[in-house]
Amino acid sequence: MTGETQLPQLLKTMTPVLDPTEYVFVSTPSPKLPLLLTAIGMFREAEGITLILPRREADKAGLAYAAAFERITLMVHSSLEAVGLTAAVATALAQHGIACNAVAAYYHDHVFVPIGRGAAALAVLQALAAAAG
Repeated sequence: MTGETQLPQLLKTMTPVLDPTEYVFVSTPSPKLPLLLTAIGMFREAEGITLILPRREADKAGLAYAAAFERITLMVHSSLEAVGLTAAVATALAQHGIACNAVAAYYHDHVFVPIGRGAAALAVLQALAAAAG
């Protein structure tokens, strides 16, 4: 199964779910193995390795971060070749003044919004799904 590619179907069935864990984005030149094991995301950039970590793990490791986020997972199995889902989600959130950082993984898309904006973002995405249905 490669995932859904049709935008109307993706929006209608995205089923956003708010994760209660607080997450942070950190950058480090060479993360130790325990951090790699607790990271839910990693990306290598020229300036360092970005890790997406539970806030408590970053705090425990003494890592600096600029802000904390709540994660919303879109439970539809979206194809990595789907066109427009990230744009539709980001546009809907932007219209409500909610910043977002989207991360696509193999099965699902994940949207990170600033702490305190998770419930509002969830409501926006639920309304977007309902309007598509």
